[in-house]
Amino acid sequence: MSEPILRTLILKHFRSLPAEVVEFANPTFLVGQNGSGKSNFADAFAFLAEAMASPLQAVLARRGGFTSVENRRSVYGQPSSLGLAVFLLRPDVQTVEARYGFELRPHGEYGFEVLREQCIVRRTDRSRSWFDRSGPDAVWRSNIGSLDPVLESNALALPLVGGDTRFQSVLRFLSRMQTCRIEPAALREMQDPDEGVRLQPDGRNAASVLREIKSAAPDDWQTILELLESIVPRTVGVQPKRHGNKLTLEFAQDWAPTGHMNFEAFNMSDGTLRVLGLLAAVFQRPPPSLLVIEEPEATIHPGALGAVLDVLRRAGRSMQVVVTTHSPDILDADWIEDRHLRIAQWDAGRTGISSVSPSVRQALAEHLMGAGELLRANALTATELFVSDPRQLELFSESDLT
Repeated sequence: MSEPILRTLILKHFRSLPAEVVEFANPTFLVGQNGSGKSNFADAFAFLAEAMASPLQAVLARRGGFTSVENRRSVYGQPSSLGLAVFLLRPDVQTVEARYGFELRPHGEYGFEVLREQCIVRRTDRSRSWFDRSGPDAVWRSNIGSLDPVLESNALALPLVGGDTRFQSVLRFLSRMQTCRIEPAALREMQDPDEGVRLQPDGRNAASVLREIKSAAPDDWQTILELLESIVPRTVGVQPKRHGNKLTLEFAQDWAPTGHMNFEAFNMSDGTLRVLGLLAAVFQRPPPSLLVIEEPEATIHPGALGAVLDVLRRAGRSMQVVVTTHSPDILDADWIEDRHLRIAQWDAGRTGISSVSPSVRQALAEHLMGAGELLRANALTATELFVSDPRQLELFSESDLT
């Protein structure tokens, strides 16, 4: 598996997460009960990716506006600032490391403004490039004199200056992150064809994505068919199929001794469609930089989850993988170590995300119990859950701005 590029994610007042600093392995499994805030955490990746490609106003509007996304700390419900920051290690061959973060605050009754935004990149030639903008007037500072973007108070700078080779690696990595929660109903529907280069979060364009894989990467297509057959017995093939101006998926199943029978997607089980959507996410071209998969165990037979886990581990060779789950069957693999695990818990209206406790770390290291066994025994415990003071979060660096 490849080394993780996104090493640290800092969240400040984001949805149900008031203050979190999360470190990553590859893959990383976020374990937690229903309602613990796993989906809110997964949305941070989608939020960052969308903010690199769409106006920030639109990204927030899709989530109900600024007040729906920020975490309300005041007993009177007064909105607070909202911040996200990342630390990347070797996002491309020319970049050693990069930091990027931004903080938003409410402005007026429904609006918001960028309080601060910063990007610092260290390259293999030992050069360092940075920009820092702050305040409602978007005061701009940078050690690159040729950069002088015109910024609105509610717009981010990185999508504008990310075409510069010095910041391109950060923009490319963040914009190519994906979050998917495959919905079988979306795969059953007739689908509008598209270019097939990016799977929609629910899988609604899976037919187009699979068609592109089949055309551009025949070896990957053959692997998909082999994996599908190993996970879903008697399913020996699948084909994107055109119906007028729509696309659907047609499956072939082994009905020996009479041969194969063909079924369209609306005849297939939820588990079969979810597995195919997962395979489309893993093999899509180009691959995402980081893929978040929410609850891949849903509607899939426990006996098939080992093969699904193998698919996720395989994906870790070409991308960074984050999985949210509450299934012990997903965690039964003996290669899962404490560094792969993070625990999400809900307490008094807050989501906390933590590493596993020392006792869990010892049990895994000494092979006394696996992560799945610990979860079944309700013994997959966490260390301290919360950052005591959000002001401790270092969204920005002051020492590197020289």
